[in-house]
Amino acid sequence: MPIVSLLDYLQEAPGSTTIRTEDVGYLRKKLELRDALYQRLTSERIASLLSLDRARAEREVTAVLEQLTLGTNYQLQDAPQRSALIQEVLNLVIGLGPLEDLLKDPSVTEIMVNGHTHVFFEQEGRLHASSIVFDDEQQLRLVIDRIVGPLGRRVDEQSPLVSARLPQGHRVNVVIPPLALDGPILTIRKFRDEIFTLSELVDKGSIDTQTAQLLRWAVLARKNIAVSGGTGGGKTTLLNALSVEIPPSERIVTIEDAAELRFSTHPHVVRLESRMKNIEGSGEVSIRDLVVNALRMRPDRIVVGECRGAEALDMLQAMNTGHDGSLTTLHANSPADVIARLVMMSRYGMDLPVEVIEEQIGSALDLIVQIDRFADGRRRVTQVCSCTSEQEGVELEVLVQWNQLSGCYVWKAVPPWLDELALNPLIDAGEVELWRLSL
Repeated sequence: MPIVSLLDYLQEAPGSTTIRTEDVGYLRKKLELRDALYQRLTSERIASLLSLDRARAEREVTAVLEQLTLGTNYQLQDAPQRSALIQEVLNLVIGLGPLEDLLKDPSVTEIMVNGHTHVFFEQEGRLHASSIVFDDEQQLRLVIDRIVGPLGRRVDEQSPLVSARLPQGHRVNVVIPPLALDGPILTIRKFRDEIFTLSELVDKGSIDTQTAQLLRWAVLARKNIAVSGGTGGGKTTLLNALSVEIPPSERIVTIEDAAELRFSTHPHVVRLESRMKNIEGSGEVSIRDLVVNALRMRPDRIVVGECRGAEALDMLQAMNTGHDGSLTTLHANSPADVIARLVMMSRYGMDLPVEVIEEQIGSALDLIVQIDRFADGRRRVTQVCSCTSEQEGVELEVLVQWNQLSGCYVWKAVPPWLDELALNPLIDAGEVELWRLSL
């Protein structure tokens, strides 16, 4: 099927009552201005400026665009229209085109492009259709190349799947034909510049005060914690909020597929990121490789962004050999599913009996925190379980659970190590007793 530009489509669409003549004219002016810019500044020159200093590139391109729009061919009725045209061409040339406004909007948490004419975004946990469209498929492919190119990656028919991240830390996934049947698919998951703290999660209703306090003490007491939930459930957000509570005197080593965890105030953080195979099929560095290497880096805490494979066994062994206070996340629908998934993933690394692995899990993990996304878009901690080792496997004890009908948390038990908190110099024993009485 031949690629038809949006401009051609608008001009040829028969009987259309939603397309106005001035819209076609505005689009034509934008494309003409872009072409005129390239006559003044070549794409190679713009790429060179971007590699040196993005701010300088924006200033230089903007200056040329302002000069060009002074000509009669680009005169518009008022200054706002002229400014909007310049900004759109600027986004088209050095940014991510029509997506720039969505990327700059802090309330947008995810952007989904399903072909060049369908763009959706997530806001406050709900999906919305956007009026934004790309001029044509070629423009969308240009934006995709602009994302993956600087990372030394490429996307083509031989490599139609790519996962990467933007300099801001946003996670990016790309699927192109022949795997994507209706044109290139681009998904961008955004992350805030400032991370959420446990107190902010309480204010948002994602967790209550008593549960947040217990998790804060668990981190200070060097308890091993696994955060579980579904895709987009808020696992990384909660993991980051827990990581903030790690004392500044401790050395943290983080291990992730794509670096999403942020530490704006902690003075001693070492961040490691896995690497996929290059176009020659070599150079891969897995999460498991990084976990093994992290043990040689004198970590006080190891934070694994997500356990999804054989690295689970190495993570459990690290937790059982002196690296207390480690944190991780994994996909699971419940704390009970966490145990089953850890057993399955551990057996990828070594074919051990299930009973042995479950014993390791019970000894390694202290808490499993389940966080879920509800139909209204809210993310909320729904269950916290204590994890202990038993002769027949792992015993899970529900400490607190969200009751959907009553709309509140129900406490069922306290962790077996609660009395130990009074011996920790970082924790006030009086606060612990008041907390116990408040349940």
